[in-house]
Amino acid sequence: MADADIPLKDSVPAHAAAEIAAAWRRERPGTPTESIEVVTPIWQLAKLFADDRNRVLREAGIDAATLDLLSVLRRSGPPYVLSTREIAQRTLVTAGAISQRLTRAERDGLVQRAPGATGRRTVLVNLTAEGHALIERSVDAVLGREATLVSGLSPRERTTLMELLDKLMTDVRRRTAREDL
Repeated sequence: MADADIPLKDSVPAHAAAEIAAAWRRERPGTPTESIEVVTPIWQLAKLFADDRNRVLREAGIDAATLDLLSVLRRSGPPYVLSTREIAQRTLVTAGAISQRLTRAERDGLVQRAPGATGRRTVLVNLTAEGHALIERSVDAVLGREATLVSGLSPRERTTLMELLDKLMTDVRRRTAREDL
């Protein structure tokens, strides 16, 4: 079945965000609707990308948490060793979550833990040969699929979109950080 033939569960046409905004303006004049046509498609895309990624990961025999862990180690370069603290910083996940991920990955033979030389509390994690092979297969499957999903945009359009998303992300982070104070 071609991608275009796959029915989208609970999908909303792209123009639906404009219709939603127009309905709010009609029903509640003065309601701030300027975000709807930006935020709604972002949420819809996030769901589509997440659902597709999860399908690809299932087919590759890996879950998102393990992919994240093994990816961080693989991107660190040879000898593919990081401390648990470095892994937590690079994944933006709590130390407890990292510990759980490491326990599962170590049980599955994908990583090994060893005490660090710099201190009693330092734990080093290295990618095993099996973990290396799994991340090599998985990252190609995931990134290859995602490249296909964005291939409808030209290189220039992708660059423009990346710049706009970066600008929006920076501004939203700044605005939400102020509100958290």
